[in-house]
Amino acid sequence: MTSQLPTPSHTVGPFYGYALPFEGGGEMAPPGHASAITLHGCVYDGEGEPVPDALLEFWQGEGLPGSLHRNGVDFTGFGRVATDAAGHWTVHTLAPRTPYISVCVFARGLTHHLFTRAYVNDGPDTLLDALPPERRETLLAQGGEGRTYRFDIRLQGEGETVFLDFR
Repeated sequence: MTSQLPTPSHTVGPFYGYALPFEGGGEMAPPGHASAITLHGCVYDGEGEPVPDALLEFWQGEGLPGSLHRNGVDFTGFGRVATDAAGHWTVHTLAPRTPYISVCVFARGLTHHLFTRAYVNDGPDTLLDALPPERRETLLAQGGEGRTYRFDIRLQGEGETVFLDFR
């Protein structure tokens, strides 16, 4: 009997605009909600160039099961957005009760998606506290005007974002 080797992984991108992003994917918070925040940023490759065709998923634990459109749920805790030509993305969500919002990155050249966290609230966190200060900085969203936060994702190189390995 001949042994067969598994087929190697393929890259996870680029993505085609009609396939994965969905209308309103970045509008996670109910319109006008008092706890709404805006989280935005750019995805950069190892050379510091913007990645124009990445796909990002966001989730946070406060969501209710169901679909915004099918079940009338106000907040599911899930969003999905694509980057624009400049590598920029934006989501409108609720301020999380935990210190962070979970982020999953899909981009060309990656053989597997990457997990990270965008920390928007001060507060103790075991994972964040265990990181050296220079690495910790890559997970901290920078507060801007009003309830706006910027979180850039660097896939490689100088200032590479900390990515998590869940097993």
